[in-house]
Amino acid sequence: METDFLVLGSGIAGLNFALLAAEHGKVTVITKRSVTDTNTDWAQGGVAAVLGDDDSFEQHIQDTLTVGDGLCDPKAVEICVESGPAVIERMLALGVRLDRAEGAANLQLGREGGHTRRRIVHFADATGHEIQRALVAAAQRHPNITIIPDHIAVDLLSMAKYGGEPACFGAYVLDQNRGEVKTIAARATVLATGGCGKVYVYTSNPDVATGDGIAMAYRLGAAVSDLEFVQFHPTVLYHPQAKSFLLTEAMRGEGGILRTPDGVAFMHKYHPLKDLGPRDVVARAIDHELKRTGADYALLDMTHLDPGFVRGRFPNIAERCMQLGIDITKQPIPCVPAAHYMCGGVKTDEHGMTTIKNLYAIGETACTGLHGANRLASNSLLEAMVYSSRAAAHASHAERVRPSQIAPWSSGNATDSNDAIVVALNWDEVRRLMWSYIGIVRSDKRIERARRRIEVLRDEIREYYWDFKITGDLIELRDLALVAHLIIESARRRKESRGAHFTLDYPDKLPEARHSELQLTNGPAA
Repeated sequence: METDFLVLGSGIAGLNFALLAAEHGKVTVITKRSVTDTNTDWAQGGVAAVLGDDDSFEQHIQDTLTVGDGLCDPKAVEICVESGPAVIERMLALGVRLDRAEGAANLQLGREGGHTRRRIVHFADATGHEIQRALVAAAQRHPNITIIPDHIAVDLLSMAKYGGEPACFGAYVLDQNRGEVKTIAARATVLATGGCGKVYVYTSNPDVATGDGIAMAYRLGAAVSDLEFVQFHPTVLYHPQAKSFLLTEAMRGEGGILRTPDGVAFMHKYHPLKDLGPRDVVARAIDHELKRTGADYALLDMTHLDPGFVRGRFPNIAERCMQLGIDITKQPIPCVPAAHYMCGGVKTDEHGMTTIKNLYAIGETACTGLHGANRLASNSLLEAMVYSSRAAAHASHAERVRPSQIAPWSSGNATDSNDAIVVALNWDEVRRLMWSYIGIVRSDKRIERARRRIEVLRDEIREYYWDFKITGDLIELRDLALVAHLIIESARRRKESRGAHFTLDYPDKLPEARHSELQLTNGPAA
């Protein structure tokens, strides 16, 4: 197959890129499951943008830099923040519905942790779902966009050198229904595969978030950066029937209070903004209180607020909790921290270009420099829109690169697997060791234990990968284990505590903030 633009992923970044790039050529969007099975669709909070009379670009920039803890790229922050109002206008033009202030034409602005102003536009507590709906509808109508579900990328196609630099010209893609691997050549290839929350046992992410884009880019030789900065969301619903159900930060933005199970508020001990402190601070505070008291969960208390307001502002959360027997207007909500967002990713420039020619990374897959060591709430959907737009403009001028002949996929002597339990067991072990050793609080001893064990697991997975025909589960396991290795290695190299990376052995920050960059330069395939 050939296309002008190959997009891997169908969330906000991938679909926005597709819509803009479709004005310059044919776009093929590959998605692992359905077109709506994305991190975007699960996003509750909203999009940060300077729209209020009491707000300014300078204030939003400062809030982002403060939360990013010294590692933000000032240029990336400036680009995103100053693009905010235009992003909201584009969303409205695409048909995204956003809440408006009662009796007014102005958009309703919420506040979340780390923000000193109200600047979060939203659609109740299902903003991501609404954005996904509008983008999917627009993409499905466009004659130049083809969306192919149930396909997962195996690896990227590359030329070792083109004009003195490595280049990408497409990908091998597995049809999960037929078990066939297809070769897709493209003028520009775009990684919009989302994050890697599933590398941890407890996460707010959907099952598709296995870090595929980061793993494929690294195997190709692209630089990845700052992967130790995994942001843990402070509040995920604690209930045996509530898999990965997020309690948006906007709940604390509207006055929610974190308490221990016996009802005592505690965030005043950890940050001047109390319950509206940055996510890394709040997550560590909850973790410390749970370990100090031996409790299994904390409480998010909304009971002191007007019941009508709470139900109207957070209708989906109220409904889901009520299904589980929790009336959030009368009962505090049990919650725990969980892996939520990768602040690092594939290193890109201001156009979303990676260190490999014609290979772009956007959305959570990318490390643009916006988030630094810790993401400011609701900056992620903003970043996805801004950099997917910039990448589409840049990729429209991409020169077609491809060899005269492309090698088809070959399974060699691989056979059908007769021991799939190996995949399930390794998957579970990777995730548990990451949660136990590379979680909210780390140490040299924990990191070293994780490093030794992940290498054994990767050897087992590598052997299994080459012996048996590939499946979607095996591809995800291979990618997940590689990303786990990269997170561990990045954490091992950072001899300080900064942002989302906290280690008992180095509790202080170094005087100079430095990025951690990893790149495969030689040796066997990862």
